[in-house]
Amino acid sequence: MLRIGLSGGIGAGKSTVSSTFHELGGIIVDGDVIAREVVEPGTEGLAKLVDAFGREILHPDGALNRPALAAIAFSDAEKRQTLNGIVHPLVAHRRSELIAAAAEDAVIVEDIPLLVESGMAPMFPLVVIVHADEELRVKRLIEYRGFTEADARARIAAQATEEQRRAVADVWLDNSGSAGQLVEAARELWHSRILPFAHNLHENRPARPTPALVPYDPTWPDQARRILARLNTACGHRAVRIDHIGSTAVPGMDAKDVIDVQVTVPSLEVADELSDALTAVGYVRVPVTADTGKPDARSTVAEFDHSNDESLWHKRLHCSADPGRPTHVHIRVDGWPGQQFALLFVDWLRANPGVQSDYLELKRRVAAQGHATTGAYAEAKEPWFLDAYRRAWEWADTTGWKP
Repeated sequence: MLRIGLSGGIGAGKSTVSSTFHELGGIIVDGDVIAREVVEPGTEGLAKLVDAFGREILHPDGALNRPALAAIAFSDAEKRQTLNGIVHPLVAHRRSELIAAAAEDAVIVEDIPLLVESGMAPMFPLVVIVHADEELRVKRLIEYRGFTEADARARIAAQATEEQRRAVADVWLDNSGSAGQLVEAARELWHSRILPFAHNLHENRPARPTPALVPYDPTWPDQARRILARLNTACGHRAVRIDHIGSTAVPGMDAKDVIDVQVTVPSLEVADELSDALTAVGYVRVPVTADTGKPDARSTVAEFDHSNDESLWHKRLHCSADPGRPTHVHIRVDGWPGQQFALLFVDWLRANPGVQSDYLELKRRVAAQGHATTGAYAEAKEPWFLDAYRRAWEWADTTGWKP
């Protein structure tokens, strides 16, 4: 199944997007609804809140007085942390129960108001943030939800900042216009990206990027950081390190619009163990099991004797099923030649503008040949890499480079 994290600040219009996704067939797991369920009368959650904040947070009939709780819990950061520490684990447990009951090909939309604040964004293959400027949100909260201006601004101030939300957003839906415009934007997102993503994931099929070169995109580093956070969460302690590699990691360089990432692991057995975890966050395995070997290969593996053992160029490759963010995840063993060169190559390009120009000229020439796939495009560049491998290591020896 495809799990989507949906969030946005209070008054931003997240509920409109959630309702639209529901109408289009998404299964909505609403954090607000669950948060109310887990603190109903007689629940463990309500009992813990009373222990923490006192019986003044209750109505005479024993139900939770939400305004009274908000007035206390949002008065300072420590109390807000106490509230979150009680409610978040209970919500997470109930959310897991609902997801487990869904069909395997479902699109699960997890509507989570505090997605950013709770650090949950990297758990999702796709994060959608709905945003509106603060003044517009304050106006909406006063007009439609009965807030005072002071209460509205306090609630907004207690949540994540725009900068924090942008840092985790794969999709940014602006709601500065009408509700109808937001609905249309949500519908377009559903049909052009979410449904194809879900279908690719269910079929275990990667998205197919074109090999066309595009000008350097200054948002590539931010996109890569989100991918690295997602992969760090999926791989956990089994990854030795995770790095943004390839041309999109070189500032100013034109490249295919594909983010290349290297996950370094202790062994290929560990790489295989990661397969299900990577698929769960949107990266499906493809039948590529080795890099093209190079003469005079370098390795930090003690038993490696520079005999060009082809097995040390083996790897695993996962590719994103998301058509909106083509990504190649190369899983290589720590110290093996391919793993070392992937790190060296980026640093060599960054440090040598002349090499960058030479490589860019090659890429433009190969791209002009009109290769149908990124694999064919990569294969056409390989003769250049035979010499580049030697030159890069000569530079490494001269500069004392270390990975």
